[in-house]
Amino acid sequence: MTVFSRLLPALTSAYALQSILALVFVPQQNEKYYDLGGALGFVSTTFISLYYPALKDKFYYRIPGALPPLSSFAPRQLLLSAALGIWTLRLGSFLAYRAIKAGGDSRFDEIKTQPLKFTYFWIVQATWITLVGLPVYLCNTLPPGLHPALGLRDYAAFGLFAGSFFFEVLADRQKTVWRNAKNAKVHDEKFITSGLWSVSRHPNYVGEVGIWTGIWALSTASLQTPYFPRGTIALAALSPLFTWFMVRSVSGVPLLEESGDKKFGDDPKWKEYKRTVPIFWPWGSVN
Repeated sequence: MTVFSRLLPALTSAYALQSILALVFVPQQNEKYYDLGGALGFVSTTFISLYYPALKDKFYYRIPGALPPLSSFAPRQLLLSAALGIWTLRLGSFLAYRAIKAGGDSRFDEIKTQPLKFTYFWIVQATWITLVGLPVYLCNTLPPGLHPALGLRDYAAFGLFAGSFFFEVLADRQKTVWRNAKNAKVHDEKFITSGLWSVSRHPNYVGEVGIWTGIWALSTASLQTPYFPRGTIALAALSPLFTWFMVRSVSGVPLLEESGDKKFGDDPKWKEYKRTVPIFWPWGSVN
C-alpha cells in the first residue's frame, strides 16, 4: 500500500469538511468561523486517520461492534494525536474567540465579498490541515502493533513540543495582559517590548515552529520502519518546514512587520526595538 493510499481517507475528510464549510459560509460572507473550521478540520482528520479501518469495517462491511478503545492504539499514536489535539484546542479556541468577539476577521474584509476568492481560502485551509498534520496522520495509518517502543529520542521530541507549546502560550498570554493593561490606561506603550517579546519580535511564531518540529521528531521512529517507503520521514518534515515558511515568509512575520512599520515607522523606540531585538529566533538576526 502506498503512502498516498494510506493517507487518502484522512486527506479526503480534510478537504470535504472545508468544502462543506465554504458552501455554508461563502454565500453568507461570514468569516467569523474560519479559524474554528480549521480547528475542527484538524480534529476530524486526526480522528479519521486513527479510526478509518474500524469505521470501514463497521459501516462499509457491516461488521457489528463498537469502535476500538483508545487503549488499543500505540503510545506514540496517542501522544501524537493528543499533542495535535491540545494545540488545536488552544490555538483554535483562541483565534475563534477573538474573531467572534470582534465581530469578524479584518483579514477577510475584502476577500469575503469575492465568492471565488473566499472559497479558495477555505481550500487553502484544507491544504494547511493536510501538510501540517502529516506526521500525525502518517503514524496513525500504521497498525498499533507495528510501532516501535518509545525511547529517549521520543521523550526528547515530546519535551520539545511541550516546551514550545508553553513558549507560545506564554507569549500570547503576555501580549494579552499587555493589551488589557493598555486598554485600561495602565500604560501608554504603543507596542509590547517586555517578557518574551524582548528576546524575539515574534515569539509566538517561534513556539509554533518548535511545536511542529517536536511533533515531527516524535513521529520519525515509526516512519523509518520498513512499513513505510524511504523518504517518508522527509515527506513528514513538510510539516515544520511549511509552518516555518508560512509564518516567516508569507502570512505571519512579513505582514506584522509591514503593519508595524506603517504604524510606528517614525517612532525612535520602534527603530531601536527593531535594531536590538531579533526578528525571529532569539539568537538570530534582527532582519
